Amino acid sequence: MDENLSSFTKQLQSVAQNDFDRARRKAFMNELRSIFKGTPNWLLSFDELQKALPIHEQYHRGVQQVPVADIVGSVGRYNDFDRAFFPTQSHTRPRWESVDMAHLTDVALPPVQLYKLDSVYFVKDGNHRVSVAKEKGVDYIDAEIIECPTPVPLKDIKGIRNPQDLLRLAEYARFLQQTKLDKLRPDVRIEFTYLGSYDELLEHISAHRWYMGIDQKRPVEWEEAVLDWYDNLYLPLAKIIEDNKILDDFPGHTVADLYLWIMNHRWNLREDTGEDIGTQTAALRYDAQYGRWNRRVVRFLHRMQDAAFRPLTLTAQKLARAMRASSLPSED
Repeated sequence: MDENLSSFTKQLQSVAQNDFDRARRKAFMNELRSIFKGTPNWLLSFDELQKALPIHEQYHRGVQQVPVADIVGSVGRYNDFDRAFFPTQSHTRPRWESVDMAHLTDVALPPVQLYKLDSVYFVKDGNHRVSVAKEKGVDYIDAEIIECPTPVPLKDIKGIRNPQDLLRLAEYARFLQQTKLDKLRPDVRIEFTYLGSYDELLEHISAHRWYMGIDQKRPVEWEEAVLDWYDNLYLPLAKIIEDNKILDDFPGHTVADLYLWIMNHRWNLREDTGEDIGTQTAALRYDAQYGRWNRRVVRFLHRMQDAAFRPLTLTAQKLARAMRASSLPSED
């Protein structure tokens, strides 16, 4: 009996060892792919995110089933696993294999503990259990949820590449704190690719508030100016950008990037020429001047094609001009 039990245990240990080795190979291949593609492979740190974002409240939501794919980071073990939660360090082997053996023998383990920020999760306790679940292809895991509200949407947090991305999140959080747009317009989504852009946006709102006061001959409250700027300046220009597919000419950038560039372009034109062109004209001129050259060529060819197939219209003036040209003496 003892020999059979010992043999069974050795078989389990062998399976667990092979599982860990396979998970380590996956981590190695992920690292190679990240190097060749230039994509991040490090696990997100909850501590670093907490430094960037204002997280002040926590709410215990009880035990829930959580998609393993939505677990994107860890509180203290982010150096031990890659972004897919495969182990990157050999010292995790004993604990990882013991969790795997429990999984192989259907031993019930306590739920992991997760922090929930927006729609993603960070492991507070249970990193090895999450890693084993990932290796085994488990879709859902039981978790005790601690929700931490944050004003910044984190749906695209898996795309964070470097500390600058975290700094942009911090800037966005400060912007929302100052404007309260996330409460005034809950569907707001203003995202930049450059640091410092949110501060420039605050300057735009301040200038808009000043002009509103001049036009209306009264003091304008900050909240009123924020809403007027968002509803009557930002959103209309964003719609122009989307309707004309201008963003296609600037890959890797956002509508908010183009908003700032186009508004600055409009301002510079007004300073240089004294002409205050409309928002749509400014957007189309900016696209024509700075958009991708191949798209400009395509638009030019489309115009040529339209001209070639446009119906010929003869006026009396055009006919007279053609007759005069045909009656001129030819040169030898």
